[in-house]
Amino acid sequence: MMTVRCYLAPSEIEGLGVFCRDDIRKGQNVWRFDPVLDIRYPASILDSVEPHVREFLERYSYPDWTDPTRIILECDEGRFMNHADDPNLDFSDQVHGFARWDIPAGTELTCHYATFTLGEIQMQPPRHQVRASASAA
Repeated sequence: MMTVRCYLAPSEIEGLGVFCRDDIRKGQNVWRFDPVLDIRYPASILDSVEPHVREFLERYSYPDWTDPTRIILECDEGRFMNHADDPNLDFSDQVHGFARWDIPAGTELTCHYATFTLGEIQMQPPRHQVRASASAA
């Protein structure tokens, strides 16, 4: 779960992204796994749910690093975090996410999907239809 105030907004990377409301300092913890709020499911659930639920879970969950027979679905905006080859967050310990450098308010927060993925990273097509709001004339 995110440990900083954040919001969803249109992303130049893909569809929606997670943006920080406040400045974040280098080394600051911005995410942590919360076993109460971040849900672990048996991966086999993907075989028994409706197709639209499977699509959702395949997009927003990731393998549990402590038990690959389970998947994790985050409870909050963190599930919308986009991939970057040079992300501003470091999730290498898989329990916390730390800022790699100072991040100004309004910046999209990014991670490297290899931290959460077993095997090859597979990008999926956009799921959300996001349009910038029309400005008043």
